[in-house]
Amino acid sequence: MRVFLTGVSGQLGQALLPALGTETIFAPNEHALDIRDRSATAQAIADAAPDIVIHAAAMTNVDECALNPDMAYRINALGTRNVALACQATGAVLAYISTNEVFDGFKGEPYLEYDTPNPINAYGRSKLAGEWFTQTLLQRFYVIRTAWLFSSRSANFLQQILRKADERGRLRVVTDEVSSPTYAPDLAQAIVRLIRTDCYGIYHLVNEGACSRFTFARRVLDLSGRGQIPIEPISRNQYPRPSTPPTYSALRNFAAAELGIRLRGWEEALAEFLLT
Repeated sequence: MRVFLTGVSGQLGQALLPALGTETIFAPNEHALDIRDRSATAQAIADAAPDIVIHAAAMTNVDECALNPDMAYRINALGTRNVALACQATGAVLAYISTNEVFDGFKGEPYLEYDTPNPINAYGRSKLAGEWFTQTLLQRFYVIRTAWLFSSRSANFLQQILRKADERGRLRVVTDEVSSPTYAPDLAQAIVRLIRTDCYGIYHLVNEGACSRFTFARRVLDLSGRGQIPIEPISRNQYPRPSTPPTYSALRNFAAAELGIRLRGWEEALAEFLLT
């Protein structure tokens, strides 16, 4: 299988490279390919002639998206349109990586693939627009939603917790934001399994279980030998930020589980990451 991968420099892109193993991979970085450039995107994908494009490139800093929503739409929406049009022209399948933040967080229980999206921030709206282009322009696609990605790369929440704990010696973390922490290598393995099924559609791929930001931070500190560092539980109102994240945006892997694709619990994945 010939795979064209966008976003290779990100934490998911870096996890996908080993997960794809011996597949033929074309993976230009963001300096070599700007997905906002429709002609360049079309040419790069046409030259590679891939069987599938895994589109992981995105503007993922939710606060930056709130401060610059036009840029978020140019990258996450129109950039995805450009990738989808290139797939349409070449006949390639598109696997589009989306987010839990397409939901508003009001359901109060994990979201299924079939629940109606209703994003409440610029990041979620721009990613939902990318879903719309994927589903409108193509017949063969995977829309893969995930949440709270963590790994050794990137300034993800886990890495921020470790850095701030070491710098400040104490933390303040919100208790009223809940979702599904997901280990990038686990997600990458699940994506590779999924794209080999030819069962197209919308999927939620996250490590099993859900927790608050506070609970996740406490577990990170305990497992990393920083258990003595105190964390003050606070509400989101006490931590103002440009973006408004959904309160409860945990995802349930229902569709992929029916295909036999399941991810282990987030605590097991976190322990392996921090203890090995």
